[in-house]
Amino acid sequence: MRKFDFLFFFTLLLVTSNLFAQKDVTMFLGIPIDGSKDEMLNKLKSKGFKNNPNSRDVLSGEFNGTDVNIHVVTNNNKVYRIMVTDVNTRNESDIKIRYNNLCQQFSNNKKYIHAVTDAKCEISDDEDISFQMLVKDKRYEAIYYQISDSTPEDLQSFISSKYPPEQLVDISSEFRDQIIEDYSSYFAQTQTKKVVWYMITENSGRYNITMYYDNEYNNANGEDL
Repeated sequence: MRKFDFLFFFTLLLVTSNLFAQKDVTMFLGIPIDGSKDEMLNKLKSKGFKNNPNSRDVLSGEFNGTDVNIHVVTNNNKVYRIMVTDVNTRNESDIKIRYNNLCQQFSNNKKYIHAVTDAKCEISDDEDISFQMLVKDKRYEAIYYQISDSTPEDLQSFISSKYPPEQLVDISSEFRDQIIEDYSSYFAQTQTKKVVWYMITENSGRYNITMYYDNEYNNANGEDL
């Protein structure tokens, strides 16, 4: 057994890990996806979105250079999803370009990690998406997780809640490895609560993109059954 330097270990985890706090939730334009629908609608309006004259509780505006409609979805009066849908539809060639551009933007954005690291996101030029969607029922979608913006206090809270202080005084290298493994498992579990994904939708031979910013902490989990 050797003396354990808690501050050194704390710093090591801080440097080598993407930190995650349980209170940390998915963000949309800097707004936490949480709270009531009215609160969310008001926050979105403060970002410049306007009421859609044709649909109740739908906002319209520009997002990422595209005209969109925004829907706020709740569960038990808590917001769990922001759905962003292109206003204008596109032909098959143009929707491939839009989809692939989003793939590149997300891949180059350090705020995100791809949910399936070895999956190919972009659609090839020769892919017949109309045939694949209508005949093969293929879904064109890409799923990402938002990287957490945690603080050192969040990591300290995890360690102190998991292990009593006396365990952190003198530990073996094996126990140190166990702590790292436990934290990695915790991070992997909680990271999946901050989901951002998008897909191609089709309507009468025209296509658009629908994006979803989900706070899985507020999503239904069978508690009302």
